[in-house]
Amino acid sequence: MRHLDLKERRQHGWKLGITCGYILAISVVMMLFGAGMSSSSSFSSLENQIVQYIDLHQNEFIETLKEWVAVESDSIQPRLRQEITRMMELTADRLRALGATPELVKLGSQELPDGQSLLLPPLILAELGKDPQKPTVCFYGHVDVQTARKEDGWKTDPYTLTETDGNLYGRGTTDNKGPVLAWINAVEAFRALKLDMPVNLKFIIEGMEEAGSFGLEELIKEEKQRFFSDVDYIVISDNLWLSNRKPALTYGTRGNACFFVEVQCGESDLHSGTFGGIINEPMTDLIALLDSLVDTSGRILIPGIYDDVASITEEEKKLYESIEFDLEEHKNNSGVKKYLYDTKEGILMHLWRYPSLSVHGIEGAFHEQGIKTVIPARVIGKFSIRQVPHMNVSIVEHQVIQYLEDVFSKRNSPNKLKVSMPIGAMPWVADVNNPLYMAAKKAIKTVFGEDPDMIRDGSTIPIARMFQNITRKSVMMLPIGAADAGEHSQNEKISRHSYIQGTKLFAAFFLEIAKLHRPLQEASNMTTTN
Repeated sequence: MRHLDLKERRQHGWKLGITCGYILAISVVMMLFGAGMSSSSSFSSLENQIVQYIDLHQNEFIETLKEWVAVESDSIQPRLRQEITRMMELTADRLRALGATPELVKLGSQELPDGQSLLLPPLILAELGKDPQKPTVCFYGHVDVQTARKEDGWKTDPYTLTETDGNLYGRGTTDNKGPVLAWINAVEAFRALKLDMPVNLKFIIEGMEEAGSFGLEELIKEEKQRFFSDVDYIVISDNLWLSNRKPALTYGTRGNACFFVEVQCGESDLHSGTFGGIINEPMTDLIALLDSLVDTSGRILIPGIYDDVASITEEEKKLYESIEFDLEEHKNNSGVKKYLYDTKEGILMHLWRYPSLSVHGIEGAFHEQGIKTVIPARVIGKFSIRQVPHMNVSIVEHQVIQYLEDVFSKRNSPNKLKVSMPIGAMPWVADVNNPLYMAAKKAIKTVFGEDPDMIRDGSTIPIARMFQNITRKSVMMLPIGAADAGEHSQNEKISRHSYIQGTKLFAAFFLEIAKLHRPLQEASNMTTTN
């Protein structure tokens, strides 16, 4: 019932907008001067209609985001599984309201660490339009979130959308409920104005991304010949800009290889007063191993690790020149006072173009307050190496194991060493000259009045490579969240500006990809005919 009431409010609000000219005039003034838009001369008559509709209805779009944020769809905690299912049903309702045909696909069950089996939430496959003359764009998103608790340092209730100083605070606002709704809002603008959609749309929305996307890869493989058969382009909006202000397009991400280093001396912990000084302690061995991985400049010391790193091309170097990167802003966003590098190029290349190694923790060690004077019998160090093109994760695994075994052998320790790699994800890179990126660039220029930064992401987003490898379709990452959005962190937010301008951006993108796709399709038809 709540969804139907909201829809009625929207219809009523639009009628008021038509009958009350002064309201529309105010919205146009907001668009030109208050929302940070480029001048209206940048827009066609059609685009102006859409922009005005979005500005006029922005508060309603925010109300819907408020409803979505209120659902505690935390996929990390099994006790909240029903909340994810409820979130998937809410999403399906919104897609039905657009005229789409959502299918709630069952993914089976998940085996929990304690041996229990828990049903996975359904995944949504939805379709809107089947015109063979139009391009088909598939949007991927997720509506589950990371764990959030007020006592962890949130200034507001993480599940109550709170607007302060133009920012919308709440878990999922940027990652990823806000961007998912922005896509839906953009489609709603076309339908409310009775405008023909320039593209066919497909949606694949999941509810387990934050927990590892259980079942997603298998489903994509199963649907390759059906759901994805007529898809031309796949768009993901699940990352951030590099800047707090300037929009960006992402064309690459790093992969990741995660390692466990286990050192064991006996079956049980020992008293340091009784055994300290007469045995090789596992913790001492482990710390020496972890300390041998990188030097003080951050360079990885594992032999051969840089051998397969792709060379930087001249075309790529030019992309760095135009990127807007404020070093002080980046430090403020992170809370770090000093970086290893002090130039834009040095920082970005070591975030995107070179592998990095990070030590994440030690399992088995006493970590609570105070001192516990024991010698742990078994400790496990955890670290990861971010992969870049053209590194091979299998080769990296071999290099790491061989290196650590060599370092350990030189310590002449009688303890047992075990090195394993439980996770290995490859990097992803897209062609920035693809029509998908050309259309997005034009849409960003239209809405924001400037060209986007062309960036990579130092993190790992396996879904992009997964889609590209399995479907063989063009994949793009089109973020709308600013660098200070705080995804996965306390006080996650999306600015009102980013949410509403992002909605306009997606609407403009529909128009631009349709323009660029048409001549490509005609050329393809001519080739086929000849």
